[in-house]
Amino acid sequence: MASTISLLHSAFILHNFFVIRNIIFDWSGTLVDDLPAVLKASNFVLTQSGRPAMSLEQFRAEFQLPFSKFYDKHTPDVAMDQLEDWFHAEFRQSQSSVVEQPHARKFLEFCRERKIRTFLLSTVHGDYFETQCRVTGFDAFLDKPYTDVWDKREKIHEILRENNLQPDETLFIGDMEHDIETARHGGIHSCAVLTGYNTLEQLRAAQPDLIVEHLDELKRVLLKNKFNLLPSEPEDNVEPPLATVGALIFNAKNEVLMIRTHKWSGKWGIPGGKIKRGEKSETALRRELREETALNITDIEFVLVQDCINSKEFYREAHFVLLNYTCRAVAKNPRVVLNEEAREFQWLPLAQAKKLNLNRPTKILIEAVEKKLKTKSGKRKARKSLSD
Repeated sequence: MASTISLLHSAFILHNFFVIRNIIFDWSGTLVDDLPAVLKASNFVLTQSGRPAMSLEQFRAEFQLPFSKFYDKHTPDVAMDQLEDWFHAEFRQSQSSVVEQPHARKFLEFCRERKIRTFLLSTVHGDYFETQCRVTGFDAFLDKPYTDVWDKREKIHEILRENNLQPDETLFIGDMEHDIETARHGGIHSCAVLTGYNTLEQLRAAQPDLIVEHLDELKRVLLKNKFNLLPSEPEDNVEPPLATVGALIFNAKNEVLMIRTHKWSGKWGIPGGKIKRGEKSETALRRELREETALNITDIEFVLVQDCINSKEFYREAHFVLLNYTCRAVAKNPRVVLNEEAREFQWLPLAQAKKLNLNRPTKILIEAVEKKLKTKSGKRKARKSLSD
């Protein structure tokens, strides 16, 4: 048994022996957020072709690279030149909405500081890349950009050869299955980010070496593992349980705030986050809710504690100890401002919120709150009956 463990340990070290010295980035969904503009332009193409427009979630589930696959599926009877003319005519009108992804700039600066060579491999048209770089300045952080690439798998070997990149020292970061397939085709490492086009389910199916929420998480991973994707010691990859807080926030209409995040497989849930060392749980709750929703809260009540261990709904393996609360928004007409972790929000009556596609911990919390409210209502009725 000891020899078997030793062999496994040796294999683990060998797998992670090579340090990441080169990074190839995707553009759309990885370094910049152009999804709203691409969705608008794609829906223009669909409607011009006599097809119904897609919602954001439909588009994320259906869109794929190379573009021809998407067109072949949804507009097979329209010439490619016509489809491209429609798309670009509309996209040029919407391109001003393209912004840099949160953490992208700091990650590019980090690469420069650490002397990591950086490249771009993207389907983005060269003129769009130049226009967007005039706003972001990201081209200054790239050793060489490769744009206008329809099929990245056909280009990856040329990039490696042309720039003398060692595959074992090279990482491709992207947000789509095609990016992961490209990395595998080139024999290089792959990292999927949840900031772009494909869903967590789609990215998991592509089997990248690593999935991160955003580029700042990847930066932390590289620093922790001394620029490997995985730690050199297997036991270093095991995190202790994380204590977190979260709450159902009620407004003046007794509606609850539900948010949807890519971290939880696109399911609906509640805002919250990790407790910092030395921080009281209610202090952490106020801070996290303010950071994630911009709301100040009152009437905090503890509901239950949950263990959430390696949930398949969450984007990575983790053990959370969830401290769940209810509370109320201080403002009568609260204005929700989401940070980059969430995609959208809704205020709903509790009964309607329960019908959403919820992550399991939120479903358990809502059921517990419903039970608690029924108990309170029953006690009030009993007291009223006695007083009568």
